Amino acid sequence: MVLRILAIVFPIFAIVAAGWGYARYRQTKGGIVGGIDMAFANQLNMDVFVPALVFAALSAKSFDLAAYDRLALGALGVILGSGLLAWGLARALGEQPKTFVPPMMFVNAGNMGLPLMVLAFGEAALPAAVVLFFVENTLHYTLGTWLLDHHARLGNLWRVPVTFAALAALTFNLAGIEVWPPLYTSIKLLGEVAVPLLLFSLGVRLAVSTLSDLRVGLIGAVACPLMGMVLAWGLTFVFGLEGRDAAMLLVFGALPPAVLNFVFAERYRQEPVKVASMVMIGNLAALIFVPIALALTLK
Repeated sequence: MVLRILAIVFPIFAIVAAGWGYARYRQTKGGIVGGIDMAFANQLNMDVFVPALVFAALSAKSFDLAAYDRLALGALGVILGSGLLAWGLARALGEQPKTFVPPMMFVNAGNMGLPLMVLAFGEAALPAAVVLFFVENTLHYTLGTWLLDHHARLGNLWRVPVTFAALAALTFNLAGIEVWPPLYTSIKLLGEVAVPLLLFSLGVRLAVSTLSDLRVGLIGAVACPLMGMVLAWGLTFVFGLEGRDAAMLLVFGALPPAVLNFVFAERYRQEPVKVASMVMIGNLAALIFVPIALALTLK
């Protein structure tokens, strides 16, 4: 089991390490202070590559949200409950809630969660895994945006490229419209740029991380999965989840902070180095907490 989890997680850290190494090399060779400016790359990712990734993923699958309504509610409860607990913890630690809370709420349900669920529970679990990803992703781009910018108009968030892409993909699915295969392939290829660029950018930012930033990273790396698993365990009873759905919700609760938390922090200038530390160390800690969650659920 550990080797299987390592096979999923290793590519993530390999790309992050490549970004970190490149930034350190540029600093050494060119004397660049403060690391490499990734603002344009992150903006391009948010506006083009991530929306393409979301559209390709959602338009390729047939969603039946009604069949997973209780699982979706459980995921909603884990996310919102983690936010409330994290807010209290942030105040106790003297950290800004806008920095600490989002990474505790929004987890890596896409590039780690989807393959992990299929690996652990089989191909039949893919629709449920997509529902978990959809709930997390939708909240991240709506509630997550509002948490970082209270002046954001939630009614206009459909204009955000990734939200528009998700709505368009679901419209295609519900209407039974198949995307022209060559066009779909083009969109899918664009989307495949997103995750590596996200991870590489994270590595570049971590190259200037300081010891003080690692403190909050270590705390977040432990708090995120612990809060998530405890909430998921309780919500399985609240919503009457059993079997595979209950197991998947517990694994969902154990997932580490999403890489997109760092991109959002960079975009809104909300202590991105601290957020990068929480994301990076949190994903490292997944090597411990995800196997624990799997050991509790797999028979």
